Amino acid sequence: MEVIGYIERVDLPGLELFALDAKIDTGADSCSMHCDDIEVEGEKVIFTLHDEVHPAYHGKRLTLPISKIKNVKSSNGSIEERVFVKSMLKLGCKTYEAEISLTNRENMKYPMLIGRRFLSHHYLIDVSHKYITKEK
Repeated sequence: MEVIGYIERVDLPGLELFALDAKIDTGADSCSMHCDDIEVEGEKVIFTLHDEVHPAYHGKRLTLPISKIKNVKSSNGSIEERVFVKSMLKLGCKTYEAEISLTNRENMKYPMLIGRRFLSHHYLIDVSHKYITKEK
């Protein structure tokens, strides 16, 4: 298993996002990513990857197939219906397919959360460090 810190940079090559800061969140079941202008059209979702604070965001409008739509309980206890998409996610030396919920995280420090479902059986987290994978 690969050791990672509590904050890491991830790549989502299918979304053309690279070196995106992500918080490793074992309290979250799934991964989530900040995006704007989320629109569902049939079996596809259209969204914008725009955020002036996070330099990895390129401002492109993307269309992807919907993996699922599910209610998600956020850290503040509110329940929100979210659209999930699938994308390859590179964390450290490994790349796996991830199911990622799309949501507005503009008031959060990190644009992406990596949840325990993605981490399970692949990674160990050293909570005393961050950005361990860039050192390798």
